[in-house]
Amino acid sequence: GLEKSPRAKDMIVVWWTDHGWHLGEKEHWRKFALWEDATRTSMAIAAPGVTKPGTTTHAPVDYMNLYPTVCQLAGIPIPEHVEGDSLVPLLKDPNAKWEQIAVCTHGRGNHAAVDKNWRYIRYADGSEELYNHSDDPNEWTNLAGEVGMSAQRTRLGEVLPSIDQEVPPTAKPKGKGKKK
Repeated sequence: GLEKSPRAKDMIVVWWTDHGWHLGEKEHWRKFALWEDATRTSMAIAAPGVTKPGTTTHAPVDYMNLYPTVCQLAGIPIPEHVEGDSLVPLLKDPNAKWEQIAVCTHGRGNHAAVDKNWRYIRYADGSEELYNHSDDPNEWTNLAGEVGMSAQRTRLGEVLPSIDQEVPPTAKPKGKGKKK
């Protein structure tokens, strides 16, 4: 239907999903973690004259990249306060060089940074995890405390948020309760 629409040549389609779920991996049974299985998602962007049907990339990106991407595709200036990088270079060439590091947050002070080969996690309590996806795609061996890993931890840690906003208190449900 979209291809037959008069707006087909002007329509940008952006599709993204919720994140993953652990089914016992690492003795974890839900999605709330910063490991690969819980943070991996699906995303697709189709933009006329930019993307080619059927192409994919394995570059690590995050949802902070969506707004600048849509702005660039639509010809709208990207506001200065917006974080993230436009994905247009990857949309034009899925194999383009991509040095950006994807960031994921789960709760205040808990962040992960991911590049092509590494995942670095720093928790609010200061503990760290570092995984080499080239050798350990399932993230079983935490290298954060190993000799020679400080350069990787520092490089990836530089992109983690330096300011964390307070998490708003959970609103109490409002409803009609029984009066005594």
